[in-house]
Amino acid sequence: MAKNTENTEQLCERIVNDASRGVFKPLYLLMGEESYYPDKICQAIISNCISQDDKDFNETILYGTETSVEQVISCARRYPMMSDRQLVVLKEAQAMKGLEGLSVYCEAPLDSTVLVVLMHGAKLDKRTALYKAFIKNGIVVDSPGMRDYEIQGWIMTHFRSLGLDISPDAAALLGEYSGTDLVKIASETDKLTKSLPEGTTAISIGDIEKNVGISRQFSIFELNKALNYGKSTRALEIAARISSAAKFSMPAAVAMLFTNFQRILKYGILLSSRRVDSESKAKVLTGVNPYFYKEYENAARLYNTQKCISIISLLCDYDYFSKGGSPVTQDELFVELISKILNCQAGFIPVR
Repeated sequence: MAKNTENTEQLCERIVNDASRGVFKPLYLLMGEESYYPDKICQAIISNCISQDDKDFNETILYGTETSVEQVISCARRYPMMSDRQLVVLKEAQAMKGLEGLSVYCEAPLDSTVLVVLMHGAKLDKRTALYKAFIKNGIVVDSPGMRDYEIQGWIMTHFRSLGLDISPDAAALLGEYSGTDLVKIASETDKLTKSLPEGTTAISIGDIEKNVGISRQFSIFELNKALNYGKSTRALEIAARISSAAKFSMPAAVAMLFTNFQRILKYGILLSSRRVDSESKAKVLTGVNPYFYKEYENAARLYNTQKCISIISLLCDYDYFSKGGSPVTQDELFVELISKILNCQAGFIPVR
């Protein structure tokens, strides 16, 4: 089968829908940096491929940490018992020694067997015979990691698929808390929806704070907002609070600040070109909801191009410091960083 041109989400939905209708391929290779879609597809196949009454005889779940290639091939070559098909699932396949040997079966799979190979945080080399066999005789799902700027949009789309509208600031806060881990976002969303009053259709930032257990008041989301509006006292207060938290990660915080100032830099350049329209804004502020455009307009006035370049350079230096390049504690480093950003003047900013 030729490799599919759909994006990962579209391909996932198609496979899940096919599974619900009892339509299966003989081979599935589910892999990639992001495990949300591979796991979702695998579960859909397990839920729909074999009836509950037949699972004891015609469903086999194996793990790469405790199974050999020979065992997988032996299971896959068995014929189903009193059924049209059997299901063999190999989880944690990236941990199996000699996985490439599975190509012997995948080059000529049985029509009566559905073989699912699930890899977490890993992928097959596309040059191998095994990968080519999956492409030819089945379906390959390669799920790439999400980028920071994609998360807010993904969250809003995910909530819409559940029949819920989530406000942009609520989506941004949930994204900050969960990072780019779609499995974690889906888990938090599930907990949130179960705790909402019946009939709820809109999710506010208050719902996120109450049910997910995070505070908007002291978050990188609010820190960026304070910096973008030039609120020095507020920014330093937030920096001190979040950097003293037990789970604080300065590299992660610096990465989010970097994204913010990179956007300000691009937006400022756009404004200076005097070619500002909705399309050009969307291109420059990739992944940013129009709800936040006003904030970036204000920030672009506060931080000119030279200031942004200097601050981005400063962030790179402090990223190094936070990873062991300084004897100072992370909380002290972070407050110092925010102070330097606030006091930034055009031109070179000296580092520590």
